[in-house]
Amino acid sequence: MKNLLVAQSGGPTSAINATLCGVIERGMINTEIEKIYGAHNGILGILSEKLVVLNDIFANAEALQLLCQTPSSALGSCRVKLADWQENSSEYEKIVSIFRKYHIGYFVYIGGNDSMDTVQKLSSYCKAKNIEDIKIIGAPKTIDNDLTQTDHCPGFGSAAKYIATTFAEIYCDCSVYDIPAVTIVEVMGRDAGWLTAASALARCNGHTVPDFIYVCERAFDTKKFLEDLKKKLSEKSSVIVAVSEGLKNEYGSYIAQSMHNEQTDAFGHKILAGAGKFLEEMVRREIGCKVRSIELNIMQRCSCHIASAVDIYEARLLGSAAADRAINGFSGEMACIQRIKNMPYEMKINFVNIDKIANKVKQVPLEWITKEGNDVTKELIEYILPLIQGELPVQYQNGIPVHFKL
Repeated sequence: MKNLLVAQSGGPTSAINATLCGVIERGMINTEIEKIYGAHNGILGILSEKLVVLNDIFANAEALQLLCQTPSSALGSCRVKLADWQENSSEYEKIVSIFRKYHIGYFVYIGGNDSMDTVQKLSSYCKAKNIEDIKIIGAPKTIDNDLTQTDHCPGFGSAAKYIATTFAEIYCDCSVYDIPAVTIVEVMGRDAGWLTAASALARCNGHTVPDFIYVCERAFDTKKFLEDLKKKLSEKSSVIVAVSEGLKNEYGSYIAQSMHNEQTDAFGHKILAGAGKFLEEMVRREIGCKVRSIELNIMQRCSCHIASAVDIYEARLLGSAAADRAINGFSGEMACIQRIKNMPYEMKINFVNIDKIANKVKQVPLEWITKEGNDVTKELIEYILPLIQGELPVQYQNGIPVHFKL
């Protein structure tokens, strides 16, 4: 008998533990699996042999259900980039030796684009070295919704639901005053504006905000931005704007470049912050009205109390399918969602070669952004709307949600 290993990596989400739940469930009902191991802190935990047996911890349905309503990564995360194995294979040799030490034949790695880079490299190494007793499958997660080949990513629906709700509540607050004011809300999204676009869902229940949406797929023109605001302020007293943290100018530089410290993470991505604050200072200087900026920050990815039931269901399903795929002998693939119908919403899961996914970015289609560059189209709203439906039966204690602690 072989063992199954699962790990989580990259930025946490409200749905990543539901995917973990799916992997565990599939492993526990499969008679070919003896132990289900979890690695603390992703690939880093594998390299340091920080493994924990999950079978007894999740022996009952209540523990698994509680895991699904717990945000962030229960096993811990990491941002570790493996070297190219053609240049330095020592890490790969160590990983394979650890897998064999613990009789691990199947590995499911849950994560976003950088995690799929790891899946690609590790599966490529195994294939090149004729290692056929280890199967590696990727299970997607990312609130950014920027993985290719999948209609959408687990974690995105819950984050979109939180963002739309937050914009509706911001509107309720800001609309009570009659003095001219601008509220700029910075939303996560380095290279893709999906989350910023989700702010438009606040309009579905009759709200009129955000007044403008600027996503990072279109070059940001500060002059046009100020013109938009001045015109809108002549029509109404309170203006609410959604902006992507990754807004860039026509030259491809982040608009708040001067505010960045130029630090990068392990994968070479610039550490972003400050787009909202940069625009706040510009509006104060150029228009002179009351202005504030709000950075939603990590609440976008850890607000499980308002998670989308569709998102959690799909995340759990993907985890189960990914584990099943590995056990059935496939490797070097990622579980993907294929949308069959939008109304009523239907989906199915298929698998795509990881080479078509790793290190590629899926952006908001330009045709889903208005020609003025300051809003999104109804097609984009219709794309996101099915993904935020339903709420979880959240378990509470002492008035606050209960979370699983590993």
